[in-house]
Amino acid sequence: MPMSERSFLGLSPAGFHKVAYTQWGRDDAARTAVCVHGLTRNGRDFDALALDLADRYRVACPDVVGRGRSDWLPVPALYGYPQYCADMNALIARLGVAELDWVGTSMGGLIGMMLAAQPNSPIRRLVINDVGPFVAKAGLQRIADYVGKDPVFEDIAAVESYLRFVLMGFGRLPDECWRHMAEHGARRLPDGRFGLAYDPGIGDAFKTQPIGDVDLWAVWDRIRCPVLVLRGADSDLLTAGTAEEMGRRGPGARVVEIAGTGHAPSLMVEEQKAVVRSFLLEG
Repeated sequence: MPMSERSFLGLSPAGFHKVAYTQWGRDDAARTAVCVHGLTRNGRDFDALALDLADRYRVACPDVVGRGRSDWLPVPALYGYPQYCADMNALIARLGVAELDWVGTSMGGLIGMMLAAQPNSPIRRLVINDVGPFVAKAGLQRIADYVGKDPVFEDIAAVESYLRFVLMGFGRLPDECWRHMAEHGARRLPDGRFGLAYDPGIGDAFKTQPIGDVDLWAVWDRIRCPVLVLRGADSDLLTAGTAEEMGRRGPGARVVEIAGTGHAPSLMVEEQKAVVRSFLLEG
């Protein structure tokens, strides 16, 4: 299936910025899906899932601003969900479709929730991967302990070793998946060494205000499209209680627990990809 690297311009109070995305499938595909990654990751995390969907879908996998191949914002305080939602709206406009399906991991799931809750939302079906309308302080604290740091690595193998530790919640993955994430999750530094492929400034929000629980139930209750919620069985970000409540209220989500994973299921292995594909194609 064809794959191409593309970009568009987003706009913040600091000016225009490039938002990169990878597109899989044909421009004239009958269906469109957007897949959005977690806080410190990038759109290439979805290569395996996008390839699986590309026989039926055009799949766009953006690098949220400050990550991957997208620009960094000159003012770190601008990183936040209002900017992310505005940029994703620009992507939807670029794709030129009246409706689309959304797959979001963690931060990408929250962006999807916020967009799906809007009146006249174009989101037809929504997959939320290991996040919900209530996020406990403990899970956020774990993320805050590493996000925003700017480690330097001698080679890609060292990047891979680091990711295997901080992303252990992804579960057991083939070696080629970890190498793929390392290669696309690193940036070459001027001295030839490597840093992580995100702006450390995205972590400033964790430093400027006390970390506490996040309650977005009012957003959840406004969603009307069908929703699939994936929960890592050992997740500290999406608790079993919150996932159960997501099945009872608002859109009444279908909840699937993924054994052997924490935060968050990778969506790179066959059984996880199959669950997502089945849900999207049944509608």
